[in-house]
Amino acid sequence: MQRYPLIKFLPVIAAFLLVFSCKTEKKQQEPQVAADPKVAKLKLPEGFNADHLFGPSENGEGSWVAMTFDNKGRIIASDQYGSLYRMVIPAIGDTSTKIKVEQLTIPTAKGEKPDTSGKKIAMGYAHGLLYAFNSLYVMINHESDSEFNKGSGLYRMQDTDGDDQYDKITLLKALDGEGEHGPHSIVLSPDKQSLYVIAGNFTKIPKMNAYRNFPESKLDNIMPLIKDPNGHDNTVNWHGGWIANVDSTGSNWELYASGFRNPFDLAFNEEGDMFTYDSDMEWDIGTPWYRPTRICHVTSGSEFGWRPGTDKWSPVWPDNSPAILNIGQGSPTNVVYGANAHFPEKYRRSVFAFDWSFGIIYAMHLEQQGSSYKATGEEFVSGSPLPLTDGVIGPDGALYFLTGGRRLESDLYRVYYGDSKQNTEPLAPQALNEDHKIRRKLEEYHGAPKAGAVDFVWPYLKHEDRFIRYAARVALEHQPVKEWQDRVVAEKDPVILTQGAIALARKGNASIKDKLLEAMAAVNYTALSEPQQVDLVRSIELVISRMGIPGTKAKSGITSYLEAQYPSKSGNELNRELSKVLVYLGDPQATQKTVALLATAKDDNSAGQETFTSSSDLIMRNPQYGMDIASMLSKMPPLQQTFYATVLSQAKTGWTPELQDAYFKWYYNAFSFRGGHSFTGFINGARKLALANVPKDKFAYFNTISGDSIAELSGAALAKGAIRPKGPGRDWTIEEATKIADSGISHRDFERGKGLFTASLCSSCHNMRGEGGIAGPDLTQLGTRFSYKDMLEAIIDPSKTISDQYGATVFSLKKGGSVVGRLISQDDDKYVISQNPFAPQVTRELKKSDVSGTRVSEISPMLPGMINQLNPEELKDLLAFLKSGGNSQDTIFAAKQGTK
Repeated sequence: MQRYPLIKFLPVIAAFLLVFSCKTEKKQQEPQVAADPKVAKLKLPEGFNADHLFGPSENGEGSWVAMTFDNKGRIIASDQYGSLYRMVIPAIGDTSTKIKVEQLTIPTAKGEKPDTSGKKIAMGYAHGLLYAFNSLYVMINHESDSEFNKGSGLYRMQDTDGDDQYDKITLLKALDGEGEHGPHSIVLSPDKQSLYVIAGNFTKIPKMNAYRNFPESKLDNIMPLIKDPNGHDNTVNWHGGWIANVDSTGSNWELYASGFRNPFDLAFNEEGDMFTYDSDMEWDIGTPWYRPTRICHVTSGSEFGWRPGTDKWSPVWPDNSPAILNIGQGSPTNVVYGANAHFPEKYRRSVFAFDWSFGIIYAMHLEQQGSSYKATGEEFVSGSPLPLTDGVIGPDGALYFLTGGRRLESDLYRVYYGDSKQNTEPLAPQALNEDHKIRRKLEEYHGAPKAGAVDFVWPYLKHEDRFIRYAARVALEHQPVKEWQDRVVAEKDPVILTQGAIALARKGNASIKDKLLEAMAAVNYTALSEPQQVDLVRSIELVISRMGIPGTKAKSGITSYLEAQYPSKSGNELNRELSKVLVYLGDPQATQKTVALLATAKDDNSAGQETFTSSSDLIMRNPQYGMDIASMLSKMPPLQQTFYATVLSQAKTGWTPELQDAYFKWYYNAFSFRGGHSFTGFINGARKLALANVPKDKFAYFNTISGDSIAELSGAALAKGAIRPKGPGRDWTIEEATKIADSGISHRDFERGKGLFTASLCSSCHNMRGEGGIAGPDLTQLGTRFSYKDMLEAIIDPSKTISDQYGATVFSLKKGGSVVGRLISQDDDKYVISQNPFAPQVTRELKKSDVSGTRVSEISPMLPGMINQLNPEELKDLLAFLKSGGNSQDTIFAAKQGTK
């Protein structure tokens, strides 16, 4: 789960909800309805059952985000902002035994008695819990304060006197980071001899005893750096999230991998390979540097390329590791492997990945491919809302999981197959293929110099398997540079030279850069495959980025070498690299060529960003996040053009007046596109960088034609008459907002009310007096039927009451998973649905033969709390506009006496 909401601009819709009518045949309804309504909302695979076991929030015990089983089969869980709890769980099928829950009371100082009042937090605020080595390991995620005096770090709790109560707490290592991008989970190693810990990108890498990779806080990207314009990553370091191996006493720490954004958890398969589920930066949606949430196979020394703002790495670059499966938008939390589950075998060999935002547990089925894996996914469990936090396979073979976080309603569930007494035999590891064995052998050379390492790894630098090449290069970087520097420069094989150049850029001396670039310029470029060409240009970028601009001769040589290949007729990824390097080197021809591409570039998937989930499938699962996706899909930004425009923002040569006119006019149009929360700010940031390079006497002209007057508005607010709220807003409650309305609404400002209605996207979905969208009901007659309180209740809490006539439909699929959308029509063979309220004309067909059942969604597609950006006077103007039905002559807008 991410700290920041996806949307800043929010549609304001009154009592007629932005929801859709649907009619379903009774024969298509779910055949059975569970007695517990919380279980009834879950979508489960065939043959699986679920129990709702406990509600921490209902019992005043907070919102739980971490859990583990102890050696006696009890669950220990942590409130995100409170204490630890321990509970005894009834066996599957036992409906008479009640859950026993106790708050753990622990001495906070030597000789001090435990606090039994339940008021003092002795231990808690944990994002990670693990019982191992006769101890409870706790990853606290918290800034020490008067309420709870322990700060972020890894702690060990022990029962030293055998009374079944923890009486000793040891801080193993303090960590600099807190919040939802702070330190997270703890996992037992496959050999059960050590621990692995994982932390998000707001957690500094502490000093460690050993390092399998080298997180040197280097951008390694010559793209113009524009940090997040809304401040998300402006104060953190650049190495990203990380994973470390730790011994049971916390005395030996080894960095295993880094460069993540914000993964919460990790898991090992039966072969001992590690997997995690890394988060996206949702504010980047619609930009070419956006990277979706993804399942990562984490190998020794991995780097996954998170960097701030525009400088995130492409997943196809050879110096970072790719995802084995891109999921799409979401907020990753838990990861667990199914080996110990009493499930059918395909699920026992699956990675289960939890998405907090859209309430989905994905089952990722793994198959060895080379020295890594390929993954196929399915929706295993889902619900709406279902804010998933943590999960674990219990001793009984069931999957236990929590919902909650951010003080949301919290629940504990159990999912099991049949009666959970099948498939209980141990799961045998699958035989490793030859490529896996080679990669693991190379990884033995990670961490420290070893005799004979250079000769052993050298031939594997050209191996066809990407993960093997990576493992060989990391092994090379751990050897003394003097043993292999000259060998790299003299290398004639272009693939080995490319990998060696990456290693030298990272570990060598800058004095070698000219010789290295001259060697690379001698490579027969046209004889390389497209991926090899990308790798070569990327290695040149790294040499320049790490070692600096080369001397005159070497610079001229490498510029001419690359300029002859630009633009490429291959995929967009290669042209991104070529344009970036050539513009950075000051090639005037690159400016002219890139402006030409800016006008015609079309997007493709050469950067490897295809996703398992379609964005449109997520819109109605969670309106808080989905509506921004809907807005973006209605007018998708051109990713490749955005990349070229950003690259050109640092071009200082090659400009003509005609080229500059075309370039700066592109920005004016770009401000109308819709992306994530930071999209407009990124565009404006690139525009400002570019304006710094124009002559002073031309600044005003280019500033105007590039859209200075609209640069501060989001794409949604560019509609005629839009007015940005001045605020300050607040978290309006129904009671507070009703008091404002009851205080009197008269003499209001019609234009401001109409402008707020437009700028907030209401008109994208709703019609008012013949103007606006058609996705939602016409609001013209709203004021004649509903009071201000009615309107406010529907706006602030739209899911509280949803008429069947206006509910979105959840279609359960026979193959597993579900689809949510507005039912447009149906016949004997198919349903026709619309999933994007901002593009209702775009429809999707579902064959009835593929659908096992339908139900009305419990979630309104309209966002809750959509007036929170308004101050009281703006709220009155908006309510007046809605009450009047958009009639400017209504007496509610009558001027005060003595004024016009």
